[in-house]
Amino acid sequence: MTILLLLALLLLYWSWVARRRYGEPPIASGSLPLIGHGHKIFGNSIQLWEKFKALTHECIQKGHAVYFLIGTKKFYVLTDPDDINLVSNICLQKDTMFAELSKELVGEGLIFADVMTWKRHRKLILPTFNQKVIESFLPIFNIQGRNLVKELEKKCGNGLFDSGSFFKQTALQTVCATTMGVEVDRDKALNFYRAYDLSIYRGIERFQKFWLQFDCIYNYTKMYKDKESCLKTVRALPEFVLSSKHKVFKLRNEKDVNNDKKEKNIFLDQLLSYSDELSEKEIFDEVRTMIVAGTDTSSNVLQFALILIGSYPNVQEKIFNELKNIFGDSNRDVEKNDLSELTYLEAVLKETMRYYVMAPFTARYIDKEIKLKNYTLQSGNNCFFSFYGVHRHEMWGKDADQFRPERWFENQLPSNPNAFIPFSIGKRNCIGRSFAMMFMKTILTHVLRRYTILADYTRLKIKLDVLIKPASGHYISIEHKMK
Repeated sequence: MTILLLLALLLLYWSWVARRRYGEPPIASGSLPLIGHGHKIFGNSIQLWEKFKALTHECIQKGHAVYFLIGTKKFYVLTDPDDINLVSNICLQKDTMFAELSKELVGEGLIFADVMTWKRHRKLILPTFNQKVIESFLPIFNIQGRNLVKELEKKCGNGLFDSGSFFKQTALQTVCATTMGVEVDRDKALNFYRAYDLSIYRGIERFQKFWLQFDCIYNYTKMYKDKESCLKTVRALPEFVLSSKHKVFKLRNEKDVNNDKKEKNIFLDQLLSYSDELSEKEIFDEVRTMIVAGTDTSSNVLQFALILIGSYPNVQEKIFNELKNIFGDSNRDVEKNDLSELTYLEAVLKETMRYYVMAPFTARYIDKEIKLKNYTLQSGNNCFFSFYGVHRHEMWGKDADQFRPERWFENQLPSNPNAFIPFSIGKRNCIGRSFAMMFMKTILTHVLRRYTILADYTRLKIKLDVLIKPASGHYISIEHKMK
C-alpha cells in the first residue's frame, strides 16, 4: 500500500512538473509517465540520429516548436530560424545538462564558458581571426594540402578506404601550425583523435544508462577507466602545444620585446600575451577547445564533401572544369585571388554543410520568459536549436532533402539570412568560419586537381556523436585524374 501511494505521489508530481503551461509549445509524441521521453535516448548512435531527425520533423509539423521530457526535465526544440535567432541572442548561457557532460572533454573555452567568461575571452580572441591574419595562413594551408595529396597516393587505385583519418590528421596539424604556431606530427594527431572519438562514444554510452549517472557505480566500471585513459591522451596534445609555445614565447620576449609583433595576432600568442589577465586553466581550456572545434567540424565536412562529390559525377565534372579554368594544367599553390573564383567549389561546400549539417544542434538555458512567433518559452528550462531542422525548413523548397549545389546560383535561395547556419547563430556563433572556408577550399583544390573520387552516398549511414559522422557505407576510392 505504501509503495502504491508513493508511486501515485510521484506520478502526480511528474504530471504537475511536465504539464504544458499556457502558451507553451506542444509536447512531442511518445511521452511515458515518470520517464517522459527518456526511453528514446536508448539505442546506438545510428538510432539516436534517426530519432533526432524524427523529433525535428515532428517539430516542423507542429509549428516549429515542441518540448520533450527526460524525467522531470523539460527541453524545448526549435526549428524556425527567426525564433532560434531571437533566443540565441537573449539567452547566452549554454544548457545545464549536455554542456556539462562535454566540459570535461572539451574544456570551458568559448564553446561552453559561462557568459561572463565568454564575453571576456571572445573580446581577446576575436582579433586573431580577422581576414588579414587568416590570409597569412594560406601558405600553411597549401603545404598541408600537398602533404595530404602525398598521403592519399598510397590509396590511389587500391579500392575503397576510409578517408576520415586523413582529414582529421590534416585538419589538426593545420590548426596547430596556424593558430598555435606549433608543429604536431602525424602520430600525435592520430592518437589525439582516436582517444577523443572513444571519449565521445563512452560519454554517450554512459548518458544512456541511468544507473551509470551515479558516480559510486560508474567510478568502478571499465568504462570509467577507459575514459580516464582517453582524457589523459586528449589532454596530452594541448599540454604539448602549450609547453612548446611557452619556450618559444619566452625566448622571443627575452631577445627583444619588439620582435615579431605580427605573431601577437596569432591565437595562442594573443592568449599568452594576456597571461596576467587569464589563468593557466583558462588558457589551457581555450587551447583544447580550439583544437577540437577547429578540426572536428572541418574534417567531417571534407569527408562528407568527398563522399557526395564522388557520388555525383556531374558535380565532380563541374568542379574539374572550374579548377581547369583557374589553374590550367599547373600544380601551383592556391593564391588569395583564386579563392574568390572558386565559386562552384564553394557552392558544393555550402550545400554539403546544409545537407549534412555537422553540428545538428546546440542548446541554451532559458533564463527568462521568451515570446516566440507562436509560442512562449518558460524560464528554468533548456532549449535545443535544431540546425538540421532549419536546413530542412520549407523555405528551402520542395527539394530541401536533395543535394543540389546549383541552388546557390539561383534566385530561389531563402531570403531569410538565418536560413543557413552551419557555423551556429547569434552572438555565440563560430568565430572561425572564414578560417574554415579558406582551409577547406584550399584542401579540396589540391585533392581534386590530382584525383577522381568514386563513392556512393546512398549506402551511407550516419551516427550522432555530438556531431554527425559517418557510421558505415562511407568508404571512397580514388584514381589519378586523367589529363
